[in-house]
Amino acid sequence: MAIKPTDPQQVQEAIAWAAENRVPLAVQGAASKSALGRHAPCNETLDLSALSGVPFYEPEELVMTALAGTPLRVVEETLKASGQEMCFEPADYGPLFGRPAGLGTIGGVFACNISGPRRVKSGAARDYLLGAKAVNGRGEFFKCGSRVMKNVTGYDVCKLLTGSFGTLAAMTEVTFKVLPLPSEIHTVMILGLDDEQAVVAMTEALQSPYEVYGAVHLPKAAAARSSVEPVRAAGKSVTAVRIEGPNPSIRYCGGNLREIFGGRGALGGLDEPRSQIFWRELRDVMPFVPLRDRTIWRLSVTPSKGASVVSEIEKQLDAEAIYDWGGGLIWLAVATHGTDRAMSDAGIIRRAAGHAGGHVLLFRASEDFRARLPVFQPQSEGAAALSLRLKESFDPQHILNPGRMYQGI
Repeated sequence: MAIKPTDPQQVQEAIAWAAENRVPLAVQGAASKSALGRHAPCNETLDLSALSGVPFYEPEELVMTALAGTPLRVVEETLKASGQEMCFEPADYGPLFGRPAGLGTIGGVFACNISGPRRVKSGAARDYLLGAKAVNGRGEFFKCGSRVMKNVTGYDVCKLLTGSFGTLAAMTEVTFKVLPLPSEIHTVMILGLDDEQAVVAMTEALQSPYEVYGAVHLPKAAAARSSVEPVRAAGKSVTAVRIEGPNPSIRYCGGNLREIFGGRGALGGLDEPRSQIFWRELRDVMPFVPLRDRTIWRLSVTPSKGASVVSEIEKQLDAEAIYDWGGGLIWLAVATHGTDRAMSDAGIIRRAAGHAGGHVLLFRASEDFRARLPVFQPQSEGAAALSLRLKESFDPQHILNPGRMYQGI
């Protein structure tokens, strides 16, 4: 059964009832990311999608407040009308999970800390959350943060809620910082690099003074699935870096990057319209959408070790990779097998990432896999104890998305 409150007071009442009766609640907005995280069935759903609207927006102050169920597309359209954006580029993973695009909510973005390719330059979603209103697992309403960025003493609860997947509290309203849209975007491409060469090139670009806002490497198979003609038709791997700013800056930075890349491989470029499409595709991991029968993993590793991590995995598994964040974020599509084999595959992937000091998220898999395999990176004994204390502080009855991240939490 779904409980669908239409205002924060009803959210509070619903959670207070659930706490009193110890009824687990699946907290969600439009359910666009319901398949992300552990499969933890609940008899009741707390549907926050009716909490929609933008009660406060000051373009001059670069601040917006939106109710948690506000569709992400509404937020983006409102910002675009004033020449602004969320510069951490929240992704739309709906198609990757076999759902329509455009269903995500702003509350879900911050609850899952979702950030796109510009994360490597501009930071993550949690870096832009200024304040929130929420209801904890006791049914208590609380506020944290404010409408301005300032140094404060005490706990930064906003950062704690961001990335908690609704396991600590149900956010009803979020306030976040926005920034002006870039005046122009251009993409410089190098064709035909292998993974190791691509990581070196992306690292050099990111360490240059030329304001690179994204660095990605698509091996040949992934590049061939792009809807952007110069990328799809390349017939080779594509390593791409993004530059932004006024036209003179674009020309200057683009020219210098081409000099840096000279001799590494054939060079190419994407103009503004094609760049917009290309980086949106990468943001939403669209090259892997057609691979419906594959399990998707998300690896975070030291960028310089990204290619060696993938090489180690590919020696043992039928896998395909996309490199983002200069090699620090790896999307991995792995052939799906039975549960016993999947456990072995998971061990191979986690060990390879662990050798590089990284961590792993099982991003897309069947309910059976998500019920049996660790979805998030297994915690150390100390981290697990801290997570449990936090859970019991916010949600002592364990009614909010119980087990969504870790079993028993």
